[in-house]
Amino acid sequence: MKPRFELFRSTIILITLFWLGLFVLAPHVMVLITSVLSPDPNNLAVWPLNLNSYVNLWDSLYLNVFLDSLYLSLLATGICLLLGYPFAFILSRFSPLLRSILLFMMVVPFWTNSLIRTYAIKLLMGKKGLFNDVLLGVGIIDEPLQILYTEFAVIFGLVYILFPFMVLPLISSFDKLDRSLLEAARDLGANGWHRFWRIIVPLTSPGIIAGCLIVFLPAMGMFYVADLLGGAKNILLGNLIKNQFLVVRDWPFGSALSVSLIVLMALLLWFYFKANQYIQRKGGLDDDTLK
Repeated sequence: MKPRFELFRSTIILITLFWLGLFVLAPHVMVLITSVLSPDPNNLAVWPLNLNSYVNLWDSLYLNVFLDSLYLSLLATGICLLLGYPFAFILSRFSPLLRSILLFMMVVPFWTNSLIRTYAIKLLMGKKGLFNDVLLGVGIIDEPLQILYTEFAVIFGLVYILFPFMVLPLISSFDKLDRSLLEAARDLGANGWHRFWRIIVPLTSPGIIAGCLIVFLPAMGMFYVADLLGGAKNILLGNLIKNQFLVVRDWPFGSALSVSLIVLMALLLWFYFKANQYIQRKGGLDDDTLK
């Protein structure tokens, strides 16, 4: 039986490596090579090799797009954290059965494709949409508001789509929280704020970091949210990459933008692992937490 098991395991490993090499490694290598080629409208990318695409990344126009995208992504991540942290904390206090039901109710709408849900948001935010109808109906406004094609609409769409990705890592961290530490802190006279800031936040920081990364990275590239809800006024880095490939037909520069996004992702993942190592070294708490 053992030789058969070893053969089966080796086969599965080889199939997995082949799949990853063909559909993950090879496309990334192709993007990297394309980023150092020269643009050509007829052949997409041609020789000779050069670094002009990477030099163009520092153009003020593209830097402004990157900074705007960074701002929108950070703002959406911050809102998801502010809403998701208390939400996950409250869910963690429920019984396992009720918590599972509530999580299921939260996740079910996300079984529908995010593009379809973005179109639904667009309908809700239009001048004849539900939001304006409700505000007009209760007399808060006298004429429809311009909600669609604004920065608010883009952030709302990003938060709506990415909110579960913030909640799930936080719930996992709250499940691992040692309640006896909270009881010990209460017995030693720590008030609610000190228990929250000195115990709960440090022990759930892996979930906070993981949730922020899972939300922030996709938010940078969700070009269809910015296209449908923000129009041409608010664009993300993903919009710029899409336009370089499909509109401008400058594949080397689009590839260079993609490589820069991959590098940013790698740096953030490195920060995540380093932060986790630091938290484990510190034991999750400061030395004088319970003093």
